[in-house]
Amino acid sequence: MAGEKTVRLRPPGNRLNQRAVPWWRVQCLLTAAVPVGVLAVLAVFLGSAGRWLLIAAGAAALLGLAATAFFPAWWYRVHRWEVTDEAVYVRTGAFWQEWRIAPMSRIQTVDTMRGPLEQVFRLATVTVTTASARGEIKIQGLDHETAADLAEQLTRITQATPGDAT
Repeated sequence: MAGEKTVRLRPPGNRLNQRAVPWWRVQCLLTAAVPVGVLAVLAVFLGSAGRWLLIAAGAAALLGLAATAFFPAWWYRVHRWEVTDEAVYVRTGAFWQEWRIAPMSRIQTVDTMRGPLEQVFRLATVTVTTASARGEIKIQGLDHETAADLAEQLTRITQATPGDAT
């Protein structure tokens, strides 16, 4: 129809902070260290029967190191976010990519969170809660100052957007 604007899904324009890559690497290492540690401790206590557990611990350690080397860089290339006057756009995922769009009129709350590891890497997560059954949208791996500015920007835009977010 004449005068109708066509909206096309496009990749959001902003990347996460580059410090997200080492942050994800540390998370991967810690996640891999738990089963490797448990298997190694069990192997020590089980004596000769524990040899197979040491082999399993070694395999888990190799898989964990491979995942640590590969996935964070891939996630950095895939994850994107953008905020416009109309909506928040987020694309995440490695194998299964997810695109989320939250219209400003549906946003109920905006939260900023910094976990212990995020604080070490000077990163933060912005969580946008919407009036959607799908739930919140998280933008992880932002510079902590960018996250604070983004939360302020979203608050300002949603206050100026008509609607009751329900």
